[in-house]
Amino acid sequence: MLHTSIDVLAVLLRVFAGYFVFIALFAFFRKPVFPRSQPKLRIACILAARNEEAVISAAVRSLQAQDYPSGLFDIYVIPNNCTDRTEEMARRAGARILSAPACVRCKGDALHYAVETLLPEQYDAFCVFDADNTAAPDFLSRMNDALLSGADIAKGAMRVSNAGRSWVAGCYALYYTMMDFFYSRSRGNLRLSSRLAGTGFCVRRSVLEALGGWNTETITEDAEFSVQCVANGFRVSFVPDAVTFDEAPESFRVSLRQRRRWTSGLMDVASRFSAKLVQGARQRGRRLRCLDQLMWVNTPFVQVASAALCVVSSATSGDFGELASGAAGAVAAGYIGSFLLACFLVFLGGYSFPKMLRTVFIYPVFVASWLPLQLFSFFFRIRHWQVIRHVGFESEKKHSAALLPQNADFS
Repeated sequence: MLHTSIDVLAVLLRVFAGYFVFIALFAFFRKPVFPRSQPKLRIACILAARNEEAVISAAVRSLQAQDYPSGLFDIYVIPNNCTDRTEEMARRAGARILSAPACVRCKGDALHYAVETLLPEQYDAFCVFDADNTAAPDFLSRMNDALLSGADIAKGAMRVSNAGRSWVAGCYALYYTMMDFFYSRSRGNLRLSSRLAGTGFCVRRSVLEALGGWNTETITEDAEFSVQCVANGFRVSFVPDAVTFDEAPESFRVSLRQRRRWTSGLMDVASRFSAKLVQGARQRGRRLRCLDQLMWVNTPFVQVASAALCVVSSATSGDFGELASGAAGAVAAGYIGSFLLACFLVFLGGYSFPKMLRTVFIYPVFVASWLPLQLFSFFFRIRHWQVIRHVGFESEKKHSAALLPQNADFS
């Protein structure tokens, strides 16, 4: 009986993995394209910020430098729980300030306050950025194109501004490129809902009105909002020509802390919203998107199940020598596969290969480190925001922008 259960679970896990591989193949089709449109939408750019004095000025200035008509967008910074000069630096850079109430616990609360405050101002759309971001000069123009073409929510591509400064930041750069290309682009081609990361996205006003504003509770407000949108019939469209640059952690310890927060938050989202996605899948027109989203948010649980299956299989098998040999072969194959993928992602993201050489060799370790984070989060969930300090490298951001060749837009 036990062996049969193990075999059934193994088949189900292979089907789950095979599904994501199959969907990823559609990334190699022609990228999603939105026809150019005249600037028309009035946009509110929102940046939640907690102790971000080192980077907030650069973020605001990158938005002020947009090629979009200045009369059609405003920049709002929401300082919350700050003990530094974030508000002063944002104000001096030219942003409007929305002073969040003291009860703000996380970014989701800050966005709730901002949307609630700004909805009466009759903006057509709301763009959300992180305080450590800079946006390409045509970012708002490409968001305007997507929404005027019918998109409900538009998500741009992400690059890392400090990718060449440490192997950890470089691994983030490759991870973002992988998710943009193999997850978001493939789903854009299939008209499924793309991945909504927590920055560089634009939401149509009517979507927020239909959802009753921004109402998220978990520490991964982006994943939660994405699920809410899909469950209510809205789709996230990928806009590869709209690019933001993110300052990634350069310390592996900080990276582990940040990614554990992401994993814990995604597990909470899955626990809270899986039933709603199943319910949404019963409605015509939402079925495939809801099922796809259901599989994505439950990925951490599936990977924990995969690890548990390996342990149980080992315990029930008598040939430990064969198991050790098989495990060694799997590790070697996994390393080689991740290494080759990293080489492809460097090219795809438009990064300098010499600067990323060390990252390419260590990237398999970064990939493997997700599993212990998921196991730890499964038993010890965190539900509070943790500081990820940013130091700001404006020259590096400019250098990263210059590094983007023609292939960096996933053509």
